[in-house]
Amino acid sequence: MLVLSAALLLTGCAGSIENWIVNTRVHQGDTALAHGNVNDAALAYRLALRVDPRNSRARAGFVQAAAELAQVQYSKGAFDEALATVEGGLAVDPESLRLAALKTTVDQAKLKREIVISNYPTFHATGLEIQRAFAQLNVTNALLLRSLKRFGYTFDPDDLTAAIKRSYELQLDIVKNTNRLIIYRQLVTSGVPETPAQSATTEGTTSLLPLP
Repeated sequence: MLVLSAALLLTGCAGSIENWIVNTRVHQGDTALAHGNVNDAALAYRLALRVDPRNSRARAGFVQAAAELAQVQYSKGAFDEALATVEGGLAVDPESLRLAALKTTVDQAKLKREIVISNYPTFHATGLEIQRAFAQLNVTNALLLRSLKRFGYTFDPDDLTAAIKRSYELQLDIVKNTNRLIIYRQLVTSGVPETPAQSATTEGTTSLLPLP
C-alpha cells in the first residue's frame, strides 16, 4: 500500500513538472510570436510539443509560427527553407489550410524560377532579337520622314507614295513586334521556351486589330 501511494505521488509530481514545462514553453512561444520573433516562437512551441505532443495550445502556436516563418522565408526567396518549414507545420496539423495554400504558392514560385533559370539562354536571345526588331522601326520611320521632307521641296507624288509605303510597313512591323512581345511575356511567365511554330506564327501576324 505504501509502495502504491509513493508511486502515485511520484507520478503526480512528474505530471506537474511536465505541465509546468509545457506551459512555460507555450508562454515563451506566445510572447515571442507577439513580438514578431517567429524563429524563437517556433522553437519554444517545438520544445513544448516534445514534452506533450498533444497539447492543443502548443500545436496551434507552432502551426501559426511555422506559417509566419515560412512566409518570411518565401518573401526572401528561400524557397527550400520555406517548404521545409511548411512541411514541419503540416506534420503537426495536416489539415491546416493556411500551410497548404502557402505550400502551393512556394512550390509554384520555385518551379517557375527553376524553369526560367534553365531556359534563360533562350529567353535572353529572344529578348535581344525583340530589341533589335524594335530598333529597326527607327530606320523605317527615318525613311518615311525622309520621303516627306523630299516632297516638301520636290512636290513629287512618288515621294508621298514612298512615305505611305513606309507607313504601312511601320504599322505591320509594330503589330508583329508587339505580338512577339506579348508571346515573349507569356513564355517567360509560363517558363516554356519559344518553339519554331510559335515564332512562325508571330512572324506571319499581320492583323491590325487592337491588341490586349
